Amino acid sequence: MAEKTNANIGFEKQLWDAACVLWGHIPAAEYRKVIIGLIFLRYISSAFERKYQADTFTNDLHSTLKADFILANPPFNYHPWNQEKLTDDVRWKYGLPPAGNANYAWIQHMIHHLAPNGKIGLVLANGALSTQSSGEGDIRKRIIQDDLIEGIVAFPTQLFYSVTIPVTLWFITKGKKQAGKTLFIDARKMGYMVDRKHRDFTDEDIAKIADTFAAFQAGTLEDVKGFCAVATLQDIEKQDFILTPGRYVGIEEQEDNGEPFEEKMARLTSELSDMFAKSHELEDEIRRKLGAIGYEI
Repeated sequence: MAEKTNANIGFEKQLWDAACVLWGHIPAAEYRKVIIGLIFLRYISSAFERKYQADTFTNDLHSTLKADFILANPPFNYHPWNQEKLTDDVRWKYGLPPAGNANYAWIQHMIHHLAPNGKIGLVLANGALSTQSSGEGDIRKRIIQDDLIEGIVAFPTQLFYSVTIPVTLWFITKGKKQAGKTLFIDARKMGYMVDRKHRDFTDEDIAKIADTFAAFQAGTLEDVKGFCAVATLQDIEKQDFILTPGRYVGIEEQEDNGEPFEEKMARLTSELSDMFAKSHELEDEIRRKLGAIGYEI
């Protein structure tokens, strides 16, 4: 075995294996900015797991922990997660999560470890907002009825380097400042494209979301069509306890340019007619081109 030195620290293979996972998923220019921290975290996590045989669900090493703040980005729709070994677990206060999806196991695990006035911020796949599968809808309903959901923020696609799906940020709080109310924010139109595959938020975008949440907690927020809305527990019940922000914020109001309806329809139908005519011209041109090389349509 090679001697450990400053140049050979003994776990090079693990480092490079971790680097290979990221390579190709992010732009080369960004690679150096994130790689060292992520590799270090990956190594520490693996070393801890080997030493203690830890597992969030089956071997909770912090069973008595009550945290003031929890931040998490758990694996989306994770399975299998050994549900069959944990059917009577004390953490499932709101219902036994299904074996085929750990989303509501993660949520309940965190709630169980939350201090009396603690706060959770976690990222989940959008499906958790509305799923009714295998009792998940009932679990969500009970969590909502317990007045734990403080806010839901819908994010746009392409915010992550390795996946392109849109995600949702959940704020779960014990002892909410606005009891009986939940803030919904639809931020799907926010951000800008860094490149063809990746989106980011500007400082102004982040400040807008943060300020909206602060105004909600202070009780001064006014609903903004298409962006934010405050809903009561009764409002959420009317939506069958589905937490999709679009159901609550509605559609952004379009500015009226003053053009009368009849004139607008005449203009739009005329433009559509011109487009149809152009389409037919292009179709005829394509037919001629294909016919010239022996492919008649």
